[in-house]
Amino acid sequence: MQAMTDALGVVNDNFWTFLVIPLLVIASLYFTVRSGAVQLRLVPEMLRTMFETPEAAPDGKKAISSFQAFSISAAARVGTGNVAGVAIAIALGGPGAVMWMWIMSIVAGSAAFVESTLAQLYKVRDKTGYRGGPAYYMQHGLKARWLGVIFAVVITFTFGFVFTSVQSNSIAAAVANSVSTVTGAEPGAWLAPAVGVALMVLTGAVIFGGVRSIANVAQAIVPFMAAVYLLMGIAVVAMNIEQVPAVLADIVTSAFGIRQIGAAGLGTAIMMGVRRGLFSNEAGMGSAPNAGATAAVSHPVKQGLTQTFGIYFDTLLVCSITAFIILVSDPVYGEQVGADLTQNALEANLGSWSLHLLTFIIFLLAFTSVLGNYYYGESNLTFLSARPAVTLGYRVAFLLVLFLGAVASLSLVWTLADVTMGVMVVVNLVAIIPMGALAVRLLKDYTDQRRQGLNPVFTRDRLPDVEGVQCWEPQHEESRAESAPAAG
Repeated sequence: MQAMTDALGVVNDNFWTFLVIPLLVIASLYFTVRSGAVQLRLVPEMLRTMFETPEAAPDGKKAISSFQAFSISAAARVGTGNVAGVAIAIALGGPGAVMWMWIMSIVAGSAAFVESTLAQLYKVRDKTGYRGGPAYYMQHGLKARWLGVIFAVVITFTFGFVFTSVQSNSIAAAVANSVSTVTGAEPGAWLAPAVGVALMVLTGAVIFGGVRSIANVAQAIVPFMAAVYLLMGIAVVAMNIEQVPAVLADIVTSAFGIRQIGAAGLGTAIMMGVRRGLFSNEAGMGSAPNAGATAAVSHPVKQGLTQTFGIYFDTLLVCSITAFIILVSDPVYGEQVGADLTQNALEANLGSWSLHLLTFIIFLLAFTSVLGNYYYGESNLTFLSARPAVTLGYRVAFLLVLFLGAVASLSLVWTLADVTMGVMVVVNLVAIIPMGALAVRLLKDYTDQRRQGLNPVFTRDRLPDVEGVQCWEPQHEESRAESAPAAG
């Protein structure tokens, strides 16, 4: 098993070093230039569009709002990657990995905008609302269903099974850590299976309720868990405020190879920062557009902007808090890797109660990630086959993997996750690079309407040369005249 993990690790390092990272950087810089740095200049617009009232759903019921779609994607983004992933990046890549996480989140925000805008443009109707994502814009936009099939298979395996196993394992490990702290002894062998069964029951109750159920749970939990975690982090930073200048200096100097910490050289810092950052914020990976496509908005760009803000929410806020919790606690690099590094830093500053609270937070983070992972898999499985029996089989398999992940050792799975995640990035970028100009045209249409004082509305006859658009019928044009002038 270890030999297989090591072999995959070598393949992984070369794959990311020579293909994934260069392709992501080139694509993101290209989109940044073409869009006029949309991810930086339209931040206020991102906040404005997030809380708009949604359009009506096709079935006449309450539609998924922009904020709910954001919450679904945030539920998948904000998971153990923010606690364990950041800790791994710092332990192996040093403080400089944090700087590269920040840099890539800002640069790759343009790719996040493009992919989610395209997902909105090429979304399709289903019986309760909308669905879409890279597989759909590959089929309808690029006329390459074969590429969509490849992507759908890879994302269903990666999110539906691999990442779900990681999340359930993290929940079981966090619960075991809390139990051992309280009892002073190793928890019994029954604990992990019990956690697995509990997760199956809770998750099953939500996923059998459909995407509206997932959106409602995510909307309720994500803001709460993020707020509690941010408050804990702010408290730790405030208690160590005198160390913040030194921490920032360490982040900057080690990021550019001026100062090496432990075994972390410049290449390791870049590699760990980009890989763990991408695992957390998913920019350019093609996962968040699956959630973004569910929103009922009046213009595709609105959801593109909202999903771009999700990158900042994940990396610049939540991941940064984890980084500062660890770095102000003067960690010993290389001795601890994973969530225990974060847990021990919190316990050292706030006391043992914080370890148990973090266990609860990790549970919420991972549980909502499981829900987001499930929806990504279901949406892409529906692209492959809409038969109810296939969906039912996926749900049963998903719940089984959730249980197995709680009781398994997943060192090999983490490495495999990096490989499949990289494949997702490459396939998605191959699709959106030639389609990026279309997202820029949509952005121009949006900003032109805003300058006219309108609440932007898109219909497909505004881009008559674009084929394959399944929604956005011209008869909705009348809503433009009825819409109130846009605020500010």
